[in-house]
Amino acid sequence: MRRNIGATAGTTAGKAARTAARAAAGLFAAAVAAACFAAGPSVGPAAGPAIGAAGATGAGAQSDPQTANAVADYNAGNLSAALTEFRAAAERGNRLAEFDYAMMLLNGEGGATDVGEGRRWLRKAADANMSHAQYVYGKMYDDGDFVERDPAQAHPWFLKAAKQGHVQAELALANQYLDGRGTTRNNKQAFYWYKKAAEGGDMTAQYVTGSFYEHGGDGVPKNLNVARAYYAAAAAQGDRVALLKYRQLSSQLMKSAPGATPQ
Repeated sequence: MRRNIGATAGTTAGKAARTAARAAAGLFAAAVAAACFAAGPSVGPAAGPAIGAAGATGAGAQSDPQTANAVADYNAGNLSAALTEFRAAAERGNRLAEFDYAMMLLNGEGGATDVGEGRRWLRKAADANMSHAQYVYGKMYDDGDFVERDPAQAHPWFLKAAKQGHVQAELALANQYLDGRGTTRNNKQAFYWYKKAAEGGDMTAQYVTGSFYEHGGDGVPKNLNVARAYYAAAAAQGDRVALLKYRQLSSQLMKSAPGATPQ
């Protein structure tokens, strides 16, 4: 499992990724609005903002000075001090500290690796309704990291996080429903969660949602205008295949309506 400390959510790469996602989400909203205006049926309301590591980090650290100190020490490379401070804050019930302490234990940062204690504190943060902890705890079972692989154990945790708007959990849940991994295969549920993740700015989900609308079926009406909008959103984030699909559908729509430019 890659290091997933909440304290690291403010890195330059993380900020760049979030900026790109917000920009793509804006382009997506405009594109879908245009497509729906032209095509008629609505694609539904946009998903709420994701409640992931970045949001939890800010709220958790600001409300607890010891957790804020731990975050600062972690970012400064004072890992042993951060580990001690996260533990103290975790024992007082700060869920961000519980999560960060768990990840440091699992990765052996600031001290010896302790998988058992790491799992225990990660579960405490997940039980405290921290969406990112729920997602990471589920992913641990879905991937078989630190535990025996068990997608069925992962499923309810992905669902808990997804219901809070955690975009990565929405995508993971959609993949499970599409594959029938950890739950009964259900393409309608897969589409629902792919669309949620797409509206939250996930590039992969935008492409897959576009594919659903392009081909139709499983309760999804075929709608090339809406499909084109989703492909445009994914393409805006750098998905080259989505860009090809966008151009293909643009050409197809132009040919089906001579003299008209698709909106």
